[in-house]
Amino acid sequence: MRDFNVPDTHLKRLEQAARARASRSLPALSLTLLIFTPGQPSIVAAEERTMTLTLTSQAFRQNGEIPAQHTCQGADVSPPLAWSGVPANTKSLALIVDDPDAPDPAAPKITWVHWVLYNIPPTATRLPDGAAAQALPGGTLEGINDFKRAAYGGPCPPVGRHRYFHKLYALDTVLPDLKGPSKAALEKAMRGHVLTHAELIGTYQKR
Repeated sequence: MRDFNVPDTHLKRLEQAARARASRSLPALSLTLLIFTPGQPSIVAAEERTMTLTLTSQAFRQNGEIPAQHTCQGADVSPPLAWSGVPANTKSLALIVDDPDAPDPAAPKITWVHWVLYNIPPTATRLPDGAAAQALPGGTLEGINDFKRAAYGGPCPPVGRHRYFHKLYALDTVLPDLKGPSKAALEKAMRGHVLTHAELIGTYQKR
């Protein structure tokens, strides 16, 4: 019969081996808990948070020359525009196209407004080439440009090479019908509602 007061050497060796295995597994377990702790942001979520609104055109690159067909020396139709990265809580989009170099880039005096659009639906992702009123996304409303028209008016610089800023705004609201607003009136209505915006700059000089 075994004396229970006498240490069992074999049993102690088994206990020591079990403790060693447990201690070796703790770092791996801690690392697993660190990686999979609920509530930590995922890589996808981080990418979504850093996503920005972008505006591009197939007609010209950033700071590139606007083709003549989109100016007063051509068909005077609006260039195609496309965008991505619209925030999820956007309720409408607005677009303003203007020229801060009028009348002369060497001595600018006014900003000439070429196009004013608002209440573009947030599901829209583009404006086609030559987007007249009938080709605008449903619900889109037009403001008055400095040619005194509720339409697109292309570049027509009197002297020098001008810059044309195409500015897209994501808003957290749908604006009321502003009845053909000017750029200033639209900007006043947008105040406090802009989530983010993007700019695409094109240039043009008369030939």
